[in-house]
Amino acid sequence: MTTPQDVFLVGLDVPGDRPVEQGDLSLALAGAELIDLLGVRALTLEGERIVPGPLPTTGNRLLDEAGAALVRGEPYETVEDWLWRRGQGLAAAYRDVLESEGQLTGRPRRWPSLRRAGGAPADTPARRRAADRWWAREPVLAGLAAALGIRDGRPAAQEPDDEAVVTVLVAVGDAVTELEAVRERRRIENAAFDNIWRAP
Repeated sequence: MTTPQDVFLVGLDVPGDRPVEQGDLSLALAGAELIDLLGVRALTLEGERIVPGPLPTTGNRLLDEAGAALVRGEPYETVEDWLWRRGQGLAAAYRDVLESEGQLTGRPRRWPSLRRAGGAPADTPARRRAADRWWAREPVLAGLAAALGIRDGRPAAQEPDDEAVVTVLVAVGDAVTELEAVRERRRIENAAFDNIWRAP
């Protein structure tokens, strides 16, 4: 399993401050892909710019697609730009793959909230691996989950040692915050519009 798949499953199974939104999860998944690609040396970071390396052959279709999608011409893409570009629809893509592999048995397909209304989660190997990594307080998974508002009351996990990984985690947190600010502006604008039509 990959970090993005673990992030997706933790987003389903671990209670957070708020329901995980599809857009937020997609941004976190795009960040998780970068971190896994860093791990297999398919890219490096120069500051915030993504410098691609050899095309990866990880055996995971979505991760290999992510490696192939890296911008290979200068000036290279920034981490922030990658998150917004690669993140479009990414949560749905991971959901479809996990469903096709039988890892989400018993889960409804309703969006935007990813959480199940009731009942126990399906006990699958992927869920067990993600849960093991979560309870071990693995720094990368904990950092991505924190950006999604997923915490369990335990002390914060240790920050990763790798500066490039920290750069990606910070970018994910900033992007999720920016997306929530956009949602809030829309809510305010919609409320103001409704009030105009309701005024006597």
